[in-house]
Amino acid sequence: MEPGEIYSKVKERFPQGVLELKTDQGDPWMEVAPAAIAEVSAFLKENEDLLFDCLMCLSGVDYSQELAVVYHLFSMPRRHKIVLKVRLNKESPCLPTVERVWPGAGFFEREAYDLFGIIFQGHSDLRRLLLPDDWEGHPLRKDYQYPASYHGVPV
Repeated sequence: MEPGEIYSKVKERFPQGVLELKTDQGDPWMEVAPAAIAEVSAFLKENEDLLFDCLMCLSGVDYSQELAVVYHLFSMPRRHKIVLKVRLNKESPCLPTVERVWPGAGFFEREAYDLFGIIFQGHSDLRRLLLPDDWEGHPLRKDYQYPASYHGVPV
């Protein structure tokens, strides 16, 4: 199925949750409203025409003025792919988890939480994944200021 067809099917089901389709910048992607990401994801996985059974990657992105979460999806049975993008306010980056849809999302979401400070509501174990529990801040944010030292060790 082509990206335009995928978008039409999802937009019909979630007219307020799916904002737009972009096909002129690399992989085609749909922008999804933060509150709708879990429902849209479940629909993409469960709909017989779509069957997006594989979450290939979930990444945090810092666009300076806002954060985003990007989901790369693939359907093994249907052999098509799509990218979802959710834009978030940098002061309170929060959206529902998709780990109930794709269990592997749990680790991706913990990484985005750890490195960008993105909160995934309803996550079963949202805690730091790569950095120590007492690390301050989120080092992949563009405005992050690295400390001079950590427990007396120069950074």
